[in-house]
Amino acid sequence: MINYVELEKKINKRDLDNCYIFCGSDEKLIKEYVSFITKNVLSEDFKDLNYSKFDGSKTYFETISDACETMPFMSNKKVVVVYRASFLDDTSGNKKSGDLKSKNFTMLNEYLSNPSPHCILIIYYTFLSDREKPSNKIKKLDKKACVIKVDKLRGELLQKKCRSLFESAGTKIEKAELTLFCAHVDNNMDIIENEIQKLVSFTNGRGITKEDILKMLPQKSENDIFNLVDYLSQKNIKKALDVLNELIFKGEKIPLILFMIARQFNLLFNIKLGIDSGKSKEVLANELRLHPYICEKMISQSMKFTIKALKRNIELCVDTEKILKSTSTDDKINIEVFMIKTVM
Repeated sequence: MINYVELEKKINKRDLDNCYIFCGSDEKLIKEYVSFITKNVLSEDFKDLNYSKFDGSKTYFETISDACETMPFMSNKKVVVVYRASFLDDTSGNKKSGDLKSKNFTMLNEYLSNPSPHCILIIYYTFLSDREKPSNKIKKLDKKACVIKVDKLRGELLQKKCRSLFESAGTKIEKAELTLFCAHVDNNMDIIENEIQKLVSFTNGRGITKEDILKMLPQKSENDIFNLVDYLSQKNIKKALDVLNELIFKGEKIPLILFMIARQFNLLFNIKLGIDSGKSKEVLANELRLHPYICEKMISQSMKFTIKALKRNIELCVDTEKILKSTSTDDKINIEVFMIKTVM
């Protein structure tokens, strides 16, 4: 398993593998890396004829392998991309999807024993949360394919990327403001690009100040709340409590943490109702004022709860808020009891 820096060196040396498997929580970043390989392999003149893309959550691997075996046109190589490769996770899902996952993984394993020499197969699987680790299935394929774990950009790499995005949007940002921006924005490229566009529109051509950044950026802890609720949906109280302790360590007050959890459950409840009534992701994102990427993730999270469970959890939030306001008992114990009740 390698990182992107090592991958970039290999590609620049024309040291190409027959199969690349990407995994990580930042789909935007993964897509950039997939695009990097594709641009270095295919000529723009014949790209459309030598590039295929499949949804790995719905497509049988026979179809994918057939595309891999087809000869490229006026090119030494062709590229086949498989996104949403849910057959690379360790869960089985329902019986129907479980059968598809199991069959696809088995056939991929067989294909990689003798891959097509004229095709580069690129597969990626997006983690549901920042804390998810590469599955056992991905680890098993590490010897047969080039596996790349896409970690979040940090430090100078993150600042360099953000500066480039600001400049592409027609705005320069000074070093101190750039450092502040990177420290406060959620480390997700979809969110980062959206926040940069908001700042550029808000400042309307003038220089970006620290006050602009603090005024416009959402609380970074929102991503932690998403992960906390995700662990509650899995009934994994231990990991949910780990996230709670991290938030407290960062200085977040327990009443605010409860407020953010309640907000998350309310959004999930409204999303669940919207999906059940046939509303699209785009309509829900607009109605609830959510970034499309965030809305998509919350739609997936809402599927882990029933309407009844979400109603109950919202009521538990209200009850716990009353306890925090009306008693002198330990707030941390009260919110821990609340979290335990949500998974019962």
